[in-house]
Amino acid sequence: MKYRLLGNSGLRVSELALGAMTFGTEMGIGVDKDESREVYNAFREAGGNFIDTANGYNAGTSEKFLGEFMAGDRERIVLATKYTMPMRGRDVNAFSNSRKNMMESVHASLKRLNTDYIDLYWVHARDYLTPIEEVMRGLDDLVRQGKVLYVGVSDTPAWVVSQANTMAEFRGWSSFVGLQVRYSLIDRTVERELLPMSRALDLAVTPWGIVGSGVLSGKYNQDPETKGRARARGQVDERGLKIAEVVIEIANEIGATPTQVAIAWVRRGPALIVPLIGARTVAQLKDNLGCLDVELSDAHMERLDAVSAIKPGFPHDMLSQQREARANRIFNHRDWFTP
Repeated sequence: MKYRLLGNSGLRVSELALGAMTFGTEMGIGVDKDESREVYNAFREAGGNFIDTANGYNAGTSEKFLGEFMAGDRERIVLATKYTMPMRGRDVNAFSNSRKNMMESVHASLKRLNTDYIDLYWVHARDYLTPIEEVMRGLDDLVRQGKVLYVGVSDTPAWVVSQANTMAEFRGWSSFVGLQVRYSLIDRTVERELLPMSRALDLAVTPWGIVGSGVLSGKYNQDPETKGRARARGQVDERGLKIAEVVIEIANEIGATPTQVAIAWVRRGPALIVPLIGARTVAQLKDNLGCLDVELSDAHMERLDAVSAIKPGFPHDMLSQQREARANRIFNHRDWFTP
């Protein structure tokens, strides 16, 4: 495992982050403590130091497990957790980005994680209600108190993130150093605004959903019965199956698994990318880690880009056409003499 700086900070993180949403069984997608510990240990043995969770993952169980797993090793871990999601049923103030929910959430997370500080504290999602000034000031207070070292933002529009960091810089508050988004060959829409913004603001990107909810593993392409059920439930469509087909072809050509190819493509993305890998078993984790040994050629990237291409949308398509037209006029020597 190699390491890189997390955005515009001096924090060094492993080139893959472990997503701990599967630690616990309350959400119906995770595993018990023993299996979770094995996945954690395997990630650490591979050199991984960046671990991501949230207060709402399995009703807090993910944080509790990590608190136990990190005992005696806390200083070596770059620990990230989040707040926003509801934790107290019908309590109207237990769900939002408000200062009240922020402060209560961070104290509860610190207790579950059995630690004095959180390395990276994410705003889990935009709530459309809390003023961005309140959010950024509250996060800066946590940094000044030493409870949080860095702050990041997840699942939020680009213009809101830009506004937040501009305001923070102007007022001398702590700025976001990371951005968490959904990104894969199945869903590339973040390339329109969010990834270009991350480059401009020097934000690290930790994408989730990098295997497209399992579609890019090829499991639907290889089993007609599974494909039929998935189509009926709306879990996969023809576009996704076609993308997965190309992923499988390239995997066979280079001796890798489809999952490894899908993650390797994300790692080559147009930003500072630190993919979030999730695993329910050690075998799945090792398959994911195998992406570090996968080298996609430019020809492979072109094939994957072509089959998964999206329309840039307005104004990018219009501006691109105008730029191309201007370039043609400049390089067409006949236009040089046009009055």
